[in-house]
Amino acid sequence: MTLVDNVFNRLEPIRGLSESRLRELASLCRPEKFAIGSDPLRSTSPSGQFFYLIAGELSTLLSDGSRRVMVGGCDMANWPIGYQTVLPVSSKAITEVEILKVDFDLLDIMMTWDELASAATTKPVSEKAADWSTMTGAFNAQALTSGCLARLPPAHIHELLARFERIKTKKGQVIIRDGEIGDSYYLIESGRCEVSKSLGGAQIVLAQLRAGDGFGEEALVAEVPRNATITMKTDGVVLRLTKPDFIELLRAPLLHAIEFDEAALKVARGEALWLDIRYAAEFAQDGLPGALNIPLNEIRSAFNLLDKDKEYIVYCHSGRRSSAAAFLLAQYGLKAVWLNGGLVASLKPL
Repeated sequence: MTLVDNVFNRLEPIRGLSESRLRELASLCRPEKFAIGSDPLRSTSPSGQFFYLIAGELSTLLSDGSRRVMVGGCDMANWPIGYQTVLPVSSKAITEVEILKVDFDLLDIMMTWDELASAATTKPVSEKAADWSTMTGAFNAQALTSGCLARLPPAHIHELLARFERIKTKKGQVIIRDGEIGDSYYLIESGRCEVSKSLGGAQIVLAQLRAGDGFGEEALVAEVPRNATITMKTDGVVLRLTKPDFIELLRAPLLHAIEFDEAALKVARGEALWLDIRYAAEFAQDGLPGALNIPLNEIRSAFNLLDKDKEYIVYCHSGRRSSAAAFLLAQYGLKAVWLNGGLVASLKPL
């Protein structure tokens, strides 16, 4: 029996998830064993998590001084510990116990998307009527918790699913081409893509993309031609969103501007960092003091080098390139805003 069949299908409110979502959640959670006499709640820091007693007997001390004994597998244990009352002050394992921890925010996001995805599938599944509730590739846990979809207002989810077009792709198929006018945003449901650009007559690979990754946003945010080519490395499926729908449903809630005076104050207070996304030669000419310099065409490869606990104020000369970079950073889960109007609007001498 798998963890899904043996455990998840009886836990509340987890068991309400779709089968594919249950299996994804199971891949992210593993029961932990605790010895007799230990306090599982104290040693595992319950903040922001649901705790389930999967096996064994556990004595809990409540805030009113009373004790309650729970047995793994009983009806009470199908709910998180303390769910229907309050989280116990402490606990003691009467026997060896197994505890399953589930992040509350992750579960809440999964349940929200699952229910709205089910509602969006209003007719029999066919080539033109996708069953969104099964698409845990495009809408996987990482995408829903740290990508652009994580900041999508819940009210937009149903509308977003209704406007996505699902397209089957073949290995070697070019989805967007360097220099073209951008008219759509793409999200990978399955398969892998390669981001490349022609430099000095050679095709240089800039990044690899997989299920849950999006692309094509730079041209839509900055209103410039495509600056790279995206080619399928395997057969797969991509979801396409037209430019007007992208601007309404994704760009607006994700992209935020800041004025120079406010930005400079935040940097001076140590609350944010300047990030210059111009070419190195431009940065050397008039980069702001203390700024990091990562050119826009290198920003994807620098995601892992940036600190998710820091806020970045992204700037360029006019604000065009920096708005695209800020969207990319926010889509990846980093805290980023763009300098409204760029250095020109700040009245900084150039």
